[in-house]
Amino acid sequence: MEKLKLKEKIGYGFGDFASSMFWKMFGVYLLFFYTDVFGISAAVVGTMFLVTRIFDGINDPVMGIIADKTNTKWGKFRPYLLWMAIPFGIFGILTFTTPDFSTSGKIIYAYTMYCLMMIVYTAINVPYASLMGVMTSNLKDRTSLASFRFVFAFAGSILVLATAEPLVDYFSTISGSEGTQQAWQYTMIVYALIAIGFFIGTFYLTKERVQPPKDQKTAIKTDLKNLAKNKPWFVLLAAGVCSLIFNSIRDGSAIYYFKYYFTNQDAFQLPVVEIAITFSTLYLVLGQAANILGVIMAKPISDKIGKKKTFIAAMLLASLLSCVFFFLGESDMTLIFVFQFLISICAGIIFPLLWSMYADIADFSEWKTGRRATGLIFSSSSMSQKMGWTLGGALTGWMLAFYGFEANVVQTEAARTGIRLMMSFLPAAGALFSAIFLIFYNLDDRLMLTINLDLASRKNNNNSNSIQ
Repeated sequence: MEKLKLKEKIGYGFGDFASSMFWKMFGVYLLFFYTDVFGISAAVVGTMFLVTRIFDGINDPVMGIIADKTNTKWGKFRPYLLWMAIPFGIFGILTFTTPDFSTSGKIIYAYTMYCLMMIVYTAINVPYASLMGVMTSNLKDRTSLASFRFVFAFAGSILVLATAEPLVDYFSTISGSEGTQQAWQYTMIVYALIAIGFFIGTFYLTKERVQPPKDQKTAIKTDLKNLAKNKPWFVLLAAGVCSLIFNSIRDGSAIYYFKYYFTNQDAFQLPVVEIAITFSTLYLVLGQAANILGVIMAKPISDKIGKKKTFIAAMLLASLLSCVFFFLGESDMTLIFVFQFLISICAGIIFPLLWSMYADIADFSEWKTGRRATGLIFSSSSMSQKMGWTLGGALTGWMLAFYGFEANVVQTEAARTGIRLMMSFLPAAGALFSAIFLIFYNLDDRLMLTINLDLASRKNNNNSNSIQ
């Protein structure tokens, strides 16, 4: 069994650096962009997120099936990183572009561009996620690979969170009459160019090794039936959706929390360029740094107590800390940052575990059925991300509307309380349900070692028979 080299792990991480830049822009800033810059209501945006992301979630298994059927000299999954990199960047820019349309025209434009962006996002990210399942079958290497992936993912997120608001401020000063709207477009152009380069880097630095059984023929109906009988897949799907609801609501509410709940927005001023760094920027960057620490902690902790116990403990602690967060006020700024750091560590721990466990489920499925459907399995993990993100994003928009939020005005006490709930008790419920669902996950590390040994033995026997 070939051990992955450092260069390849870093190369794989490049892909999620690129992906997470856009994911974080959408998760943290897109709702705010649509309500406070683009000019449509929070309720409309919440509904748009639900409609377009449900459609996009359906696309994930379809893309997984397409990727599984793809056969090129580069493999099944790597080619999509090359083919989709440029469209990924272009539609990202168009999503953060404000046309000079009427309100109804803007809504149509937003639906169209965001839907197309999500189609392209699926077309590059489902193959990228699936790639981890075929780079190695070594359990420890998979967790290590997932850790590299999420270190780079959170690094990409940090880049966006640390620079988005300063870049928008900078471009606003040179955009003339277009002002803030043009500044968001210019900022997205910067991120798009970086993302394209990193996706192409992943294509050139990685390699596919794990192949389906040689006698396996395409049978979509059979693969879907096998998936429907895969209990660990359902359990992890539910846990993944809930964990993403937890993260999505917290991320989507943060900008509103600092803009409308606190009287002072600016933490300090950068010298020379005279750009203000806001508390929201510091808060979000701190969260991503803590996420990276959580990712790094995931492997040593899970090696000792197992992936399942590590996941459950992290989500339970995140839920408890999030509940306490509600009682913090403007005078408790230090504690707000401390709790953000601790909650984000917990959130960071679960991400590499989720993806490593999906790779285990692909092995379990092959062990049980004799068929390998890596793309279909990993597209389901992407679907869980999208569904959690969908529900979290839609709930954030709807709850803002429910509590009476109006953009760019002083908020009512009900709206301010609603925003605080969206930073505390509501995401805490998502984390709690995620932990509860994972109690029913039955693929422990001991069973997976047995499965991997048996699969290796089968392949050796098949190779011996083919030689004879």
